[in-house]
Amino acid sequence: MRRPWPGRLPREAWTTDIGVTLLVQAAITMPFVVPRSASLPPATWAAYGLTTLTVLPLAVRRRAPVSVLIAVLSAGALYRFTVDGPGQPLPYTGLVAFYTVAELSSPRRRLAVSLLVTAAVVPSVAVNTGEARELLFSLFVFAAAYAFGRFTHTRKAYIRAMEDRARQREVTHRIEAEQAAARERARIAREMHDILSHAVSLMIVQAEAGPVAVRTAPERAEAAFDAISETGRDAMVQLRRMLGVLREDAPGDGAPPRTPQPALSGLPGLLDRVRSGGLDVTHTVTGRPVALPADTEATVYRIVQEALTNVVRHAGASRVTVELGHTPDRLTVTVTDDGRGPGTATGLGLVGIRERAAAHGGTAGHGAGPDGTGFQVRVALPL
Repeated sequence: MRRPWPGRLPREAWTTDIGVTLLVQAAITMPFVVPRSASLPPATWAAYGLTTLTVLPLAVRRRAPVSVLIAVLSAGALYRFTVDGPGQPLPYTGLVAFYTVAELSSPRRRLAVSLLVTAAVVPSVAVNTGEARELLFSLFVFAAAYAFGRFTHTRKAYIRAMEDRARQREVTHRIEAEQAAARERARIAREMHDILSHAVSLMIVQAEAGPVAVRTAPERAEAAFDAISETGRDAMVQLRRMLGVLREDAPGDGAPPRTPQPALSGLPGLLDRVRSGGLDVTHTVTGRPVALPADTEATVYRIVQEALTNVVRHAGASRVTVELGHTPDRLTVTVTDDGRGPGTATGLGLVGIRERAAAHGGTAGHGAGPDGTGFQVRVALPL
């Protein structure tokens, strides 16, 4: 495939330039076809051909504006001093070429060409009529062509700027949409992790305790199996709710049900489910509780849920304390157990806790308990 040469004009520009050239050709043809007075010299083919020669450079006016203008002025001077043909009411070719220079050329070239045009207009008028009226009119029409050229340049620059701004806005919107989708995927991943990790951890602990309870205390075994069933059902309900919201083509009439996010009112039920696995859970509240936004309550619930899940899965603890501390400017969530201690203390759970706290402008930390034993998760959320 042939590569286009540098600066090649689009087809629309060529079409416009050829159309302008034909239009100017039609304008300069009129004095040759309109009947002339017998006192005037006849219009000859030689004069018409030389006039046409002044028009042809306009077809490439965008490629070399200054060269085209010089060619047009030179051909016009040749016509003026070599043939005695019909005159033109306006210097059409010179105006179009000067307009193109004003539109496309650099400031230095425009200044030089303006001086050249002025130097060409003055002797041309002097040879023709020598009247000040013709000189002023000629200077006026060339100045108007220059002004229209600059106006066209400004308008096109403004349109390009608006198009660039629209493209930048589109790119920005696409990036923002992709970032929003990534944040939403991360949020959904945290929710799925919290729900599944908590439920499965409790079910494993209760299932492991079931066979022992069957041999030693059958009534406790029945309670353990009931707790496993309840935990599984609760997890399925939450997952079905989340997946139903995500699906765009959910079956049935209407939109999928939108139930509220977990709140602090559901915290006692969460603690009871953990207690059913044999862990001693203590819940304390200090300070004066205040009404919290729904998203903050959901965050606190999920943080406590994930911290308790980590205790059940990794700590080997027998006792855990969940404390909510209220102050006028912040809410502190502390979950402390008496298990085996920090260890490596890595995993998605702690990462999710930090992300949830950061989403509210808060902080999250973890380490050994106050007495140097066990493990403690500390979260501070500004109010």
